[in-house]
Amino acid sequence: MLEFLSPRLKEAVGHIDLSRLYELRVRADKPLLANLDGAFVPLGRCGPVRRAQDAVFPTAEEVEETLFAACGYSVHAVENELRQGFVTAQEGERVGIAGTYVYEGREVLSVRGITSLCIRVPHAVEGCAEAIYGRCLQEGLCSVLLLSPPGWGKTTLLRDLARLVCTRMGVNVLVSDERGELSAGDLGSTSDIIRFADKRTAFTAGMRAMRPELIVTDELLTEDYEAVRRAVEGGVNVFASAHLTRFEDVPCKVFSRYVVLAGLGRVGTVLDGEGNALA
Repeated sequence: MLEFLSPRLKEAVGHIDLSRLYELRVRADKPLLANLDGAFVPLGRCGPVRRAQDAVFPTAEEVEETLFAACGYSVHAVENELRQGFVTAQEGERVGIAGTYVYEGREVLSVRGITSLCIRVPHAVEGCAEAIYGRCLQEGLCSVLLLSPPGWGKTTLLRDLARLVCTRMGVNVLVSDERGELSAGDLGSTSDIIRFADKRTAFTAGMRAMRPELIVTDELLTEDYEAVRRAVEGGVNVFASAHLTRFEDVPCKVFSRYVVLAGLGRVGTVLDGEGNALA
């Protein structure tokens, strides 16, 4: 995990417990920050430090070196991902990028002058979705949407929820992993994975070819809900997540259960398909 970091950054991260690390912020000429258990702390060469001025300050060259390594030393191989603002490293780490976007007409041609990286570290936390399973699936399989701001562990919960369904129900589960992040870990023995396809393509091809009883995907955008609606209307259940905090803001209400998180990995309110709170 995080083997693509430049040597100085790898040294700093080597002094912390990776099971506590959820995100790493690498900014040129600014303090290196780590999200440990939901709180950001500055990282020095020997691990966490109290003062930001004592942290490692990555250089622009280290930012570039780290991104190049995360791309597998071939930027051309991941050009499409980079144009969308991220790249997925070998072990499922998602590296978000900030820099100067270059356009040709209305299309993004490239991203240059990258000065910031947001590295999200995937976790397989076995059992973390037990509460969701118990509150949403006791009466059988149904469609579930997780709602929260970014960085609250929705992908980790989805991953474990898929594993629990595979293990306990034995149904065929199709994982639509558009960014190569969701499938980083154990998803259960009855799961099939489509990586790096947009949701419309993955849902359509997967339903035709793999006959799933459940499709699991993450980070729904407005344009993705049509694919979800078709799947649900076709008799396929869907587990998904969205960067939303209110039931009212969900564009297409086709799910049977809505889980609003109350913090990092913590279940808050569970709503039925009409938006009514459940015990």
